[in-house]
Amino acid sequence: MADRDLRRAVDLLAAGDWQAAHLIVQEDGSTLAAWLHGIVHTLEGDLDNARYWYGKAGRAFRGQAAVHEEIAAVQREALHKP
Repeated sequence: MADRDLRRAVDLLAAGDWQAAHLIVQEDGSTLAAWLHGIVHTLEGDLDNARYWYGKAGRAFRGQAAVHEEIAAVQREALHKP
């Protein structure tokens, strides 16, 4: 899947549209998509599923209170292009 698709998923997550973001990330097998998938399920409120996807991404699950920080971290760490 192209970086632009995952960038679009992050934009959708930042806007609160986890349903549309989910359609994108579930089609991608990358570690980044797994992280985004975890964020999707955090926003949805399905925390057990979110924990599963964070584990697939090799990241610590920080809970619902940190979901917007997680979105910002994706934007900074994973999608930032110099």
